[in-house]
Amino acid sequence: MVVAHNQANHLRSEGDVNNTPARAEWTQSIQDEATQALLKRDSDVFLHQSMSTPCLDSLQAADGIYIEDTRGKRYMDFHGNNVHQLGYGHPNVIQRVTEQMQALPFSPRRFTNDTAISCAEKLTEICGGELNRVLFAPGGTSVVGMALKLARFITGNAKVVSLWDSFHGASLDAISVGGEACFREGMGPLMAGVERIPPAIAYRGAFPHPEGSDLHYADYLEYVIEKEGGIGAFIAEGIRNTDVQIPSKAYWKRIREICDKHNVMLIIDDIPNGMGRCGEWFTYQAFDIEPDILCIGKGLGGGLVPLAAMVTKDQYNQAAELSLGHYTHEKSPLGCAAALATIETIEQEKLLDKVQRHALLVKQRLEQMKRRYSVIGDVRGMGLLWGVELVTDRVTKQRAYDEAEQVLYHCLNQGLSFKVSQGNVIQLSPPLIISRQQLNQALDMFEHAIATVNKEFNYE
Repeated sequence: MVVAHNQANHLRSEGDVNNTPARAEWTQSIQDEATQALLKRDSDVFLHQSMSTPCLDSLQAADGIYIEDTRGKRYMDFHGNNVHQLGYGHPNVIQRVTEQMQALPFSPRRFTNDTAISCAEKLTEICGGELNRVLFAPGGTSVVGMALKLARFITGNAKVVSLWDSFHGASLDAISVGGEACFREGMGPLMAGVERIPPAIAYRGAFPHPEGSDLHYADYLEYVIEKEGGIGAFIAEGIRNTDVQIPSKAYWKRIREICDKHNVMLIIDDIPNGMGRCGEWFTYQAFDIEPDILCIGKGLGGGLVPLAAMVTKDQYNQAAELSLGHYTHEKSPLGCAAALATIETIEQEKLLDKVQRHALLVKQRLEQMKRRYSVIGDVRGMGLLWGVELVTDRVTKQRAYDEAEQVLYHCLNQGLSFKVSQGNVIQLSPPLIISRQQLNQALDMFEHAIATVNKEFNYE
């Protein structure tokens, strides 16, 4: 069934929204009293906000690559808020955190502990290069704030350049440097001194290049730095997570050169995509560059404990008189135990190699679908992060909003969960532990939904 609506397009940028007719129809279709009771209780007690409350469904369990709702229906989770690299309830993570709870559950500020030190040392090992100084925080948004503060202190320049459509967290400082209008809606004045430039997008970029090059997007950064003056940092996601935009290696090398030339600190936000999703530990490694500051989080805590980290270079260890973070759980034994277990599991199970092998299958299957179904305008991805952009017309590239929603709900009915970004981009990011059989099963579900919608909306 085709459902038309007038949802403001700029509110769709981060994910599928929760106040469309299609969402209401989905909620009403859940014929389970226990679920409906939980959804009502949730709606009555939590503050309502986009992409959250009211909720899609209620869960009672999560295990491996699956989440299970109150009715007992299981879904392959291809979203997971990007914390599910190891899926859910990985035994190694559970064991290490349980042991830590029994030994040292909390470490007050001014005290250190072996687990936190070991975790920081391990992070610097997998980062490699000159990234050898760490500061932990409870979440990614907090880490971004610390990175901005450090860049101001080191450079003496308060201004920041970021990218339109970027996401760096939901706090006031993070949305100030973020590029999504949905988070700035109704917020009034934000942090001063932020300049935004267009991201390097091949499919529908602001300044498309006839030969497909994206170097001119990097050159735009230098133009702004020279014209504006006082720029201390350039912050960007190595790969745009939600709608999966992947700049070229040449783009990132040029960005690094520009930042070096103008003494601008390069901050890479790898909070959603770090910890192996791209087939490397971190996305910048796939582009053969090194940032001045790396922000990581989400999957760092193994899908169990909230933990994030800022990693930087020894030469920037200059703010000893300041409190860059000052967070209560700054050296959390539990969070660091979860992170150590996560890193060790990725190494022991050789998940980086597995991701790279899986990527070949996903690319092949999605490209085949693109050839078969005209509703698919573009396919792009790396490792186990893929975006499938749906359009009403491949020439005009008009976004297919209603079609994307219908694909989502068709897949949910089959037992596959993911998010929709920009209103028309299906984002597929399965756990790294997924088997080849499970991956093929999920792609079969997805193709069935695409084929159904392609027919329902009368595409050729």
